[in-house]
Amino acid sequence: MAKNNKKIYLLMTMAALFWAGAFIAGKLGVNELSPISLTFFRFFFASIIIFFVMVKYEKKNWRLKGKDWIPVIITGVVGMVGYHIFFFTALKYTQASNASILAATNPIVTAVLASYFINEKLVIKRIIILILALIGVILTITNWNIKTLVNFTFNKGDLIMLVAVTCWATYSVIVKKIMDRYSPLILTTYSFIVCTVVLFPFVIREFLQISIFDISIKGWLPVVYMAIFPTVIGYLIQQMAIKEIGVSRAAIFINLVPVFSVILAAIILNEKLGYLRLISGFMIVLAVYLNSQIKEEAPKKVRKVSSTNI
Repeated sequence: MAKNNKKIYLLMTMAALFWAGAFIAGKLGVNELSPISLTFFRFFFASIIIFFVMVKYEKKNWRLKGKDWIPVIITGVVGMVGYHIFFFTALKYTQASNASILAATNPIVTAVLASYFINEKLVIKRIIILILALIGVILTITNWNIKTLVNFTFNKGDLIMLVAVTCWATYSVIVKKIMDRYSPLILTTYSFIVCTVVLFPFVIREFLQISIFDISIKGWLPVVYMAIFPTVIGYLIQQMAIKEIGVSRAAIFINLVPVFSVILAAIILNEKLGYLRLISGFMIVLAVYLNSQIKEEAPKKVRKVSSTNI
């Protein structure tokens, strides 16, 4: 292992830890802020930081063309607004560890949607992996209780989290259609800005009913953490890693997120570490890892992008 690669691997491990921390911060944040407010303030602060980063590194190429605004607005609404509102809502009803395990299925769901909407080939290996991941999801949301499946009495938060994952997978598919024209940094920055603009009137309405000064430091700390560490620093580390070690190697580190989340949830939130949940979580992580090892057929050269739905 090259010395430079060791540094990148260490940074990507740190990024995975930051992303895992977003589940814990989100769980703490929903105690004082609504999902809409949490999403708005997270991306309001993140947009300011990442906009200046984009302008500095993209030079004169950061402005969008008129025809590309529609897909970018859609990605902002579906991927940022949709995913995060469902994500924070889910955390009100389910454990942070469960949410992180279910969020790990994103690459699998993305592969299924891509096969349907943009005709990416769904090979037999991926179908088998999909079944493995699906079993892991079912075991997670039923807590290994077959009666839950028969009676269809699932935890509401787990089901909402699956809707969130579908939103992010949809975002990923849309981004694939326009990422040959813009860098991941540009697309991400504008998605953040769209999210902030769309949610602004809703946040104003919320704070006409309650005072922003009623939110304690315990409510603001999760927002600041999520805006800076997983959203900006984690993202920039990921893009640097993709440049140095490639998209496939960088993507593998995302598999550490549910592992770190479960550990952090046990330490900070006192969530129980049941061995059955660990087994179902391992099945999902294994499926995601195997999915990342399948070689893609690329009919044309496009920018490769790896993203995490945190």
